[in-house]
Amino acid sequence: MPPADQLMNIRNEMMHTMIDCGIDIEAQHHEVATGGQAEIDMKFRDLVTMADQMMMYKYICKNVAKKYGKSVTFMPKPLFGDNGSGMHCHISLWRGAEPLFAGSGYAGLSDMGLYAIGGLLKHARRSADLPIPRPTATSGCPGYEAPVNLAYSQRNRSAACRIPMYSRTPRPSASSTAARIRAAIPTSRSPPC
Repeated sequence: MPPADQLMNIRNEMMHTMIDCGIDIEAQHHEVATGGQAEIDMKFRDLVTMADQMMMYKYICKNVAKKYGKSVTFMPKPLFGDNGSGMHCHISLWRGAEPLFAGSGYAGLSDMGLYAIGGLLKHARRSADLPIPRPTATSGCPGYEAPVNLAYSQRNRSAACRIPMYSRTPRPSASSTAARIRAAIPTSRSPPC
């Protein structure tokens, strides 16, 4: 809240512009890093729609920031000694109104959810190099809430795959608890820049 959160008005305009362009936004807030780090969360969609909306998201952020005399970067680690801003994705799988990752295993996951994490971790080293947008992108850095371990956890922020602690279902019609996987491979980038 202003005056402590001096970029709230800019984030609000970014969010409202995205909504006007047809992007459903779940939330927006400041983050812990200096230099104006922020997060604007888009509601889930199918893969192709999300890819299109990601392009619009970046375009909107950059143009609204320019209007205020600011600039936006999606670099994972733009400032030395400060938390980074690498993109992460929340992943869930559904059959109708049934969340297939929800179950009674570790952190409320089903076997399918745990196998999905296993697949992400198994292929992380190969897939981590695919989305590098430029040579200034860096790997995760220990001590900055950045994923640096090819592991999974419910609480440890250094794990590449984390199971969020909240159980809010992203589909209002779903009767059972939702389960999501937060994937942020240690060399994650948010292409294209």
